[in-house]
Formats: sequence, C-alpha cells, structure tokens
Amino acid sequence: MPVNKRGPIPIDARAADHLRYIRETMESAAEFTAVPGWGGVAMGLTALAAAVVASQQATPRAWFGVWLVEAVIAVAIAAPAAATKAHRANAKLFSGPGRKFLLSFAPPIMAGGLLTFAFYGSDWMAMLPGVWLLLYGAAVVTGGAFSVRVVPVMGLCLMALGGCALFAPAAWGDFFMAGGFGVVQIAFGIWIARHYGG
Repeated sequence: MPVNKRGPIPIDARAADHLRYIRETMESAAEFTAVPGWGGVAMGLTALAAAVVASQQATPRAWFGVWLVEAVIAVAIAAPAAATKAHRANAKLFSGPGRKFLLSFAPPIMAGGLLTFAFYGSDWMAMLPGVWLLLYGAAVVTGGAFSVRVVPVMGLCLMALGGCALFAPAAWGDFFMAGGFGVVQIAFGIWIARHYGG
C-alpha cells in the first residue's frame, strides 16, 4: 500500500485559496461604479458649446472638424475623471467589472469610428449625428450592463435621440447632438454624481 509522503495540506493554504476565490467572485459580480458623473457634466457642457460653434460653420468639413475636436476633448475629460473616481473607490479600471465595461463599451465606439470615416466627404455625412448618438448610446447601454442601472437608461435615451436624428432633416443635426451629448449627458451626469459618489 503506497504511503502518502506529502502530508496534510496546511489549513491556512486552503483558507487563502478560498479567500482568493471569494474575492474574484465578488469582483466579477460587482458593478462598475467609476462612470464619472461630474466628468459627464463637463463633457455635456463642452458638447453644448461645440453644437453652437458647429452650427455656425459654412462647410461640412469645418463642421466635422468642430465635432472631431469635441470628441478629443470629451475623451480627455472622461478618462482622467473615471480613473480618479475609480481610485477614490479603490476599484481598478482594467480588471473585474471595469474590464467588462470597457470591453462592452468599445465595439460600438469602434463601429462609430469606422462609419465616420466611411461617411466623411460623402452624401451620407448628414447622417453622422444620428450614427454618433445611436452608437454612443449603444456603447453606454452595453457597457452599462456592468454598471449601475441609470447608466444603460442614459444609453437608451441617447439611442432614441440618435434614431430620431437619422430620420429628421439634416439641418437639425446639431440640435440632436446638443440634446444627446449635451443635455442628456449633463442630466444623467448630475444624477450619477449625486447618487453614486461623484
């Protein structure tokens, strides 16, 4: 009969494994709460300003340039705001629910980017406000599945505006952009900031 030469497994090793499993399970089930409320308000304010400036442009190229600059500004606001909020909550942006949020958020944004460059300079360019709102809203809905409940609701509002913009006169594009990227972002940003820690 073979003799077990390894001996019993120390109880503290089993406890550490159990704790690691519990921690990983809780992280995967947790909500991503680093969606920046005040950052969203700031993005909304810059979008309102961009809508005013864009509506005064004489050419589609200049109009596009205004919104491209606004997109860069929005990312420059959102990224550090989310990182700061995650740091305050002792959460990680790139693991657990934060990773799931980003992986779900990214595909609609990438689709929007590809459609933007496909439509640029063509007769389809007038559809960009609807496309942008629709796909940004879809990104917020899919990413928001791993966040607090109000985030996907915001995404649905953006998608509704995007759907309306697709079938509205092209001249209303900046109005829809101001409504979605401005008013909706500000309203939900205030709600998130007041109820979910900034």
